[in-house]
Amino acid sequence: MDITHAGLAHWGAPALEAIPIPAERVGRNRACRNGSQRRLSLTRVEIATMMRALQTIDASEIRAMNVLFLCTGNSCRSILAEAIFRHLAPEPLTAVSAGSHPAGYVHPRALALLEREGLSTEGLASKSWDDLPTRPDIVITLCASAAGETCPAYIGPAVRSHWGVADPAKATGGETEIEQAFRDTYRIIRHRIETFLALPLPILAKDPVHLKIELDAIGALIPDRPVLRHA
Repeated sequence: MDITHAGLAHWGAPALEAIPIPAERVGRNRACRNGSQRRLSLTRVEIATMMRALQTIDASEIRAMNVLFLCTGNSCRSILAEAIFRHLAPEPLTAVSAGSHPAGYVHPRALALLEREGLSTEGLASKSWDDLPTRPDIVITLCASAAGETCPAYIGPAVRSHWGVADPAKATGGETEIEQAFRDTYRIIRHRIETFLALPLPILAKDPVHLKIELDAIGALIPDRPVLRHA
């Protein structure tokens, strides 16, 4: 698994000391495309360790952060992202999903997949970005059409990033191929959310420029192996 560490030197020594990065990994850092950030290859066990550690450092300093997962129809990918984030994220991090042109229904295969993975589907619904309960701090688009749209002015100066992933609702073939498409989408989204939650969020919340750098890098991540149920 890859996790980005952009600007750790900028954040300072306390952040470095708080994150239990295995020594043998440090030498394997490699520069990313723009040369300004670095990516560290981590196993799932290591990223889980980091997540636990980061959730215990000055938890009182973690301010409320609201994430909006946005798709055009808000019937599948953004619904999966909302459910996964709410399942994994500690308080006071929250997530909601919405659509610029909501379909008005949640894809039944998405709901069935979430239930198989042991995630709550309570309250999940296709809804408009005009009906948001709170103003988002972060807007993450999951489809290309939503990424090209201008968010309503009332959303405010949210940090925006694109985590493009194929729409499983458009998958073709037999039952096996379609189910695999939904599992692949779930796997990619969960991988990215886990990586996001392993970031030093108390620090990044105060640094929107570096937060966007991290989010954009996460949007290019693809897991190299399946996510196990209840992992």
